[in-house]
Amino acid sequence: MRYPILNQYLAGLVQRADASSSLWLDASGRAHGRFFNCTMTSVFQPVRILDSGSLAACEGLARGISAEDEGLSLWRLLEHAASDDESVELDRLCRMLHAINFFRQPESAETDLHLNVHGRLLSAVSSNHGFAFRRILEALELPLGRIVLQLPATVPQQTWLLNYVADNYRRNGFRFAVTVASAEEGLGLVERVRPAIVRLDARLARDWEALARLIDAVGDAGGRVLFHHAERPEALTALHGIAELASYVPLVQGHALDQPRAALPGPVARAAA
Repeated sequence: MRYPILNQYLAGLVQRADASSSLWLDASGRAHGRFFNCTMTSVFQPVRILDSGSLAACEGLARGISAEDEGLSLWRLLEHAASDDESVELDRLCRMLHAINFFRQPESAETDLHLNVHGRLLSAVSSNHGFAFRRILEALELPLGRIVLQLPATVPQQTWLLNYVADNYRRNGFRFAVTVASAEEGLGLVERVRPAIVRLDARLARDWEALARLIDAVGDAGGRVLFHHAERPEALTALHGIAELASYVPLVQGHALDQPRAALPGPVARAAA
């Protein structure tokens, strides 16, 4: 077994499965979680290298499993959280759920796991962001270096908070991604917070030359640009045009390539054309 401590923990979940459990396994071995009256599990959307289509990572997403909760996202779940403490509790539950469901699958061997950090969590945790999650990963002997924490978009007034949270995650050994609305914003963050990944909505990819400069600046700093929400073939065509102007190859994610699924794809599987 690749992660023996994780497998021991999963065996314990099977034995403890009952109505009061916050985490349990179904018959297929997939972990489920409960938050308030919502029952959820993990799905994963691939992140691919644009030119080859090879799998680079998967983003973990929380989804409801009951008829009432079908399609439920983490963001909607957070609407049920009445306090910052409950928001933190949900965030930690989702991260643990995704880590378990990701690393229990053999296909995770060469793939990174991307996990969202909700904007509410930036200020809800007063200090040492990432410490509690690091302790969980260490206890299960899971590879912290394979996880990228995706920070939400921020406004200029939150610059100090973004700097602080990014530094906390880095000190706890995590790589992190920043989410930007433009190439200009991304260029400003590359030097200031040194992210591993700069995320930009593919639907906003209009200034090809500026985005090519961003791709190269991030690449020179040792990171990658990830275009998310590539939902239509036309978006992929535009991204290929942008990539031709750059010296580095960006990452891409979206329904034009893959739907989120519980099972991970193979490490070199290409998405359907």
